[in-house]
Amino acid sequence: MRRSEFLRAVSDEFGARGETLIQDLHLVGADGLTAVAALEAGIPPKQIWLALCAETEVPESRRYGVARPEITRH
Repeated sequence: MRRSEFLRAVSDEFGARGETLIQDLHLVGADGLTAVAALEAGIPPKQIWLALCAETEVPESRRYGVARPEITRH
């Protein structure tokens, strides 16, 4: 997961409150840092996303980002 994919997943899952969550919520699964601080510290976005999902009780079925486009092969 890239940083841009992380930010899209946050926006898709949490809408307008996503920005507040990544700035203010300290994540146990990201060394107690906020998502923004964890990104700056070099923690992989996927680890941060999964920590955010766990902390906010996102169902496992949506933990890999909602509204991700399906890959189609022609």
